[in-house]
Parts: sequence; C-alpha cells; structure tokens
Amino acid sequence: MRASDVGRLLALAVIWSASFAFIRVLAPPLGPVWTATLRVLVAGIALVGWLAATGVDGDLRRHWRAYLLVGLVNSAAPFLLFSWAALTLPASYLVILNAASPMFAAIVAAAWLGERLSGAKLAGLAVGAAGVALVSRAGPIEPTAAVAGAIAASLAAALCYALAGVWLKRHGAELKPKAIAGWSQLGAGAVLLPVAAATPLPGPVTASVVANLLALALVCSGVAYLLYYRLI
Repeated sequence: MRASDVGRLLALAVIWSASFAFIRVLAPPLGPVWTATLRVLVAGIALVGWLAATGVDGDLRRHWRAYLLVGLVNSAAPFLLFSWAALTLPASYLVILNAASPMFAAIVAAAWLGERLSGAKLAGLAVGAAGVALVSRAGPIEPTAAVAGAIAASLAAALCYALAGVWLKRHGAELKPKAIAGWSQLGAGAVLLPVAAATPLPGPVTASVVANLLALALVCSGVAYLLYYRLI
C-alpha cells in the first residue's frame, strides 16, 4: 500500500469515528429519518456542485443505476439505521459496532470474490475490533429490548457497508471515485426525501444542530466518501 493511501485510510478512520458523535447529537432533535436525509442531501448537493465546477463527468445517463444502488446500500440504509440506533446507544458503542464492517467485508469477499479468509486475517480483525472497544472506553449498558434492537440495527448498517464495498470492488471499475461520492449521496437523498417529508421533525433546530449537521454532511460524508471511493 502506498504512503498516500495509508494517509487517506487514517484520515478516513478519524473522520468516520467523529461522525458517530455528530449523529448522537443530531438524532434526538432531527429524528433518524431527517438526520440521514439531510446528511446525504447536503453532502450530495455540495459534491455534485463541486463535480460540475471542476468538470468531472460521471456519465450519469450510463451509470445512474450503479450510483443509486451504492447510495441506497452504502448511505441511505446504514445512515438511517445508525441514526435510529443513536437514540438508544452512546456514540462509543456505535463506533464499536461499526468495527464489524471489516469482518463482514472479509466474509462477504470470501463468499463473493473468492478471497481467502486466512487465520491471520481473522486474528487481525478480532484485534482491531478489540482495539476500538478499548479506545472508546464504552461503559456498561442495561440489556433491554431497545438496546438489543439498536445493536441489531447497527450491525445491519455495518453489513450494508460491507456489501456495498465488495459490490464496488467487483463491479465498480468503470465508475469514477469522485462521481460515485457525489451522485450516490444525491441518489440516497432523493430516495429518503419523500419518507422524511412525511415524518415529523422533533426539534428544536438550533444553531448548534445546524453546525453539527454541516460537519456531519460536508466532512463525514462529503470529504470521507471522496477518500473512501478513491481507496476502493
């Protein structure tokens, strides 16, 4: 792996870890649906505008189905699931559960791409998950039905990330990383917006909520997905 890719990977880890703190702040006043919807819409509009300004052609007419699929599986579904889980679980637990994504990806890649699931790879995944748990210092939580549901939602979100990543590895060779980042977010927003329009906004929407939303959308989705799809 090139040094530049290692740098992108480390930056992505920091950004996405911070995203769960923003989600935890936003989910109560905005609700899960609006949190996920505004995240992808703001990120998608900003990225697509940047693509147009810099002359990046994503060949939307040819690839719109791929962008929409990636947007649904890698953004709309997991963002909605994690936002719902954030109403119950602390951000530290969301980070820990998201660490299941590499494990799911290794399993899916072994079944779909024929990649060997070696003992060393499994051991590395286990150590990585344990490290995330240690660093986040998550405290004890009461094992209620709501907690169990939130954990299941978080694991389902992690599985969505794994499925999307492996699909892109297999079918995304013709897609430009910057175009995927922009159009997949906008596609996810287009799908979620009708659902959000029918969903009450809990409120209140303060200046702090807006600031957290912009950070989540522009940095944790916009910048992060530019890094992520470049790595894939």
